[in-house]
Amino acid sequence: MDIIVITLLILAALLVTAGLAGLFFPALPGAPLLFSGLLLAAWAEDFHYVDFRTLTLLMVLTVLTYFGDMISSRHREEQYATRWRAVIGAVLGGVAGLFLSLTGALVGLFVGALLAELTVRRQMMTFRHVLFGMPNGMIERWILKVLGTTIKVALAITMIGIYLHKRFL
Repeated sequence: MDIIVITLLILAALLVTAGLAGLFFPALPGAPLLFSGLLLAAWAEDFHYVDFRTLTLLMVLTVLTYFGDMISSRHREEQYATRWRAVIGAVLGGVAGLFLSLTGALVGLFVGALLAELTVRRQMMTFRHVLFGMPNGMIERWILKVLGTTIKVALAITMIGIYLHKRFL
């Protein structure tokens, strides 16, 4: 293989990796990065293995991931009057828990929100509103977030599977 092709394939792998990370971190455009990486890999190999029909299918799947985004962001913080401190505590707790496991990240979200809310009110009643959605709807929001992320991840795995199937089989 030519050094340019190898460099392009490495760059494509980095784009796919960044795209997968972007499915979980909203600051990165996950699906477009993933598609860009797959497109770059196909281009690096002169579309010998992956043709334009396959790339069109991958582009459609990329667009469909935005439905996952729409589902997961259907209910915004402003609608629920969630305290920013609780949101920041949930994020910090989730990141801290992520070092332990995925379960640790989920537990960290709730513990972080609890600790942050207790610094504001020192009452469990407010935390109950933040956590259980009475009346704030936090549980509904988390279910929608998990559902939207699941849709995005399923579509991304499908995209990678289609690409690998066409490339290696």
